Amino acid sequence: MLVYPSSIDLSTRTLRFLAGQLTARRRDIGTRWRRLPVARQALLVLAHLRCGDTYAQLAAGFGIGIATVYRYIREVIEVLAALAPTLTEAMKTIRTKAFVILDGTLLPIDADTPYYSGKHKRHGMNVQVLTDPFGRLLWASPALPGSTHDLTAARQHGIIDALAAAGLKCWADKAYQGVGKLVRVLFRGRHLKQWKRRHNTTHAKIRCLGEQAMATLKGWRLLRKLRCSTNRITNIVKAVLVLHHASA
Repeated sequence: MLVYPSSIDLSTRTLRFLAGQLTARRRDIGTRWRRLPVARQALLVLAHLRCGDTYAQLAAGFGIGIATVYRYIREVIEVLAALAPTLTEAMKTIRTKAFVILDGTLLPIDADTPYYSGKHKRHGMNVQVLTDPFGRLLWASPALPGSTHDLTAARQHGIIDALAAAGLKCWADKAYQGVGKLVRVLFRGRHLKQWKRRHNTTHAKIRCLGEQAMATLKGWRLLRKLRCSTNRITNIVKAVLVLHHASA
């Protein structure tokens, strides 16, 4: 197999942060020796998450076995996932915002029912995302089967109750219709009054900012096509969220 140098579009701050977490992890468990030092293990995991490099590609590039690559990646994802904020913790930051944008995205996977999303016409995992008024990613939910409706997912994760308790206004698409005044959605119909049309125009301008958060998630190319067990996807999303905040 041919091996060539490549690059990762992340700052050295992200690498230093992850290396620091791994150093603490190895100290806690008393690790004496590894095939790769912490900085190289951190770089390996970033190449996997950010670039979507496969285990075989990483094994060849770092000169280690595929089983070792698997162990290293799983270890780092578990370490990062443990640092991810819960919704309750994230609400401390979210309460300081004028409003938030709520949206759901589908992370494509190789699977069958119940992971088929009729909305997106493909299989995947449903992840709910909260962003600030500028479209910056604040929180991402655990992953649910793609067949789960966005409003059902938001209620199941406690997002609607948390926003109601905080008295915070939220902008969302028509999938969240029926929640009430708390969540602002588009007016539906062909012959709308002028003020409703203005509302829909403003609504669209605000909601399009939420797409930046989706682009942020999909910027981690592993999330564009997941081929791992669906049981691991929640931790992968959490790990990506922690790394995103560490690099911001």
